[in-house]
Amino acid sequence: MQAKTITVVIDENGNSSIDLAGFRDNSCAKVAEDFRGGDRVTKERRKASYHQGAENQEQSHTGR
Repeated sequence: MQAKTITVVIDENGNSSIDLAGFRDNSCAKVAEDFRGGDRVTKERRKASYHQGAENQEQSHTGR
């Protein structure tokens, strides 16, 4: 089983980003949605490994 890593960064302006690694199938999208809560996504970028079968996703969104 591959390790799953979730990295959350919140800057001094309250903007946050999450980086998800090690997720497969659509589980990454579910985890990202849980972390996002009611915040609005302003930018979403899928990593190269997402397109190679392992789903990894980075989302940035503004704080509440």
